[in-house]
Amino acid sequence: MPIQAASLETIEDFLAQKRIALVGISRDRKSFSAKVFEELCRRGYDVIPVNPKTSEVQGRQCFARVQDIRPPVEAVLLMTSPVVTNTVVEDCARAGIRRVWMHRGAGNGSVSAQAVAFCRERGIEVVPGQCPFMFLPEAAAVHRLHGFVRKMTGRYPRRTPGGAKH
Repeated sequence: MPIQAASLETIEDFLAQKRIALVGISRDRKSFSAKVFEELCRRGYDVIPVNPKTSEVQGRQCFARVQDIRPPVEAVLLMTSPVVTNTVVEDCARAGIRRVWMHRGAGNGSVSAQAVAFCRERGIEVVPGQCPFMFLPEAAAVHRLHGFVRKMTGRYPRRTPGGAKH
């Protein structure tokens, strides 16, 4: 059974949060996760790196787990494998985090059906499998093209009747 996509309202609500943890960030500045980190920082987000294998990323303190972050974050962007995603969403629930985005560019990305179900059962708003770049204003042409293709193929998130989040 396919995973129900997030509504456009859920995506907009996530991006309206200004303090976001990025779980699974690489120490390699050339990695896609590092590029996402840099772009969100450039846009004024307070991005907190989470990677248990390092204490610092790009000059910022890096945390091992989301529940270690003080003060806590408002949302979590996952750039992990699906197996790790299952554990991290449990950490998010323990930390009281109510918004989770499971990144997907190609392949499965961070999406795990088990983790999506876990989030929805606990009232955690979840974006299962989109790239945040498609939804940021004035994104690079390649990201706008990605969004356009998804719109043309019917895979772009839609507004829900009445504006409810999913």
